[in-house]
Amino acid sequence: QVQLVESGGGLVQAGGSLRLSCAASGNRFSSNAMAWHRQAPGKPRELVAIINKIGVTNYADSVKGRFTISRDNAKNTVYLQMNSLKPEDTAVYYCNSLPISGGSYWGQGTQVTVSS
Repeated sequence: QVQLVESGGGLVQAGGSLRLSCAASGNRFSSNAMAWHRQAPGKPRELVAIINKIGVTNYADSVKGRFTISRDNAKNTVYLQMNSLKPEDTAVYYCNSLPISGGSYWGQGTQVTVSS
């Protein structure tokens, strides 16, 4: 069982930055791919960024060049650095663990609001 706890969300002006953190329980964190998703009101949840166990990353086109996903295996934590934020980045951001053994685990979400 994996438990995920996100933090770091909040209210920021357009052009600003935030860093989200996701602390994971369990002793196989380093073997799992980790991802950030987001869901805006009235829209489906979408993948924002993903990082595999060796640090290879991939991003949604809408955040490329502005967001950076990273992981610290010693701290069982994955991060999402968000720069040059836009009002359209406003959403609830969810951390997602993808164990190599299968399955998918989700955090409770953290709200990010970008004002214009």
